[in-house]
Amino acid sequence: MGTVAGSSGEAGVKTGARAGAGAGVVAAGKGALAYGFAILIAAGALVADPGAPAARAASVCSGRPLRTVPFSTGEVRVYKGRDYACAVTVAKKPGKKRSMSISLQSRGGNPVLDRGQFTRQAGPVTVHALNRCVRATGSVSGTSVSTGWILC
Repeated sequence: MGTVAGSSGEAGVKTGARAGAGAGVVAAGKGALAYGFAILIAAGALVADPGAPAARAASVCSGRPLRTVPFSTGEVRVYKGRDYACAVTVAKKPGKKRSMSISLQSRGGNPVLDRGQFTRQAGPVTVHALNRCVRATGSVSGTSVSTGWILC
């Protein structure tokens, strides 16, 4: 009789007289298969009902939402973490590519800019903002808005 150690480190699992490494792989494979099904079931629980209203997308910036400044073609969202500020410009009607930009500047520093042709958002851009004021300016299709100096 031989013993085979499974993938979870279990020693002493008794198998048949001719058991080899293959038996351990089968046992580990069943566990992995069960684990895979558990993941699929959990993922299925996260899929929204097609008839349910759309939820707001998770932010690409870390930190807490600090300020949202809407304008006719979109909005600028500013987030603040412990040491950093982050900002994005989000189009009001995502879809076709159009000119978008986001600029974030800490007082005394150079602005960080993301500009180009985007379908949904420009950014994120991040600056060091520990004990500093910041200013965010965003635009969508030529219409822009600025937060002015905030976090002062």
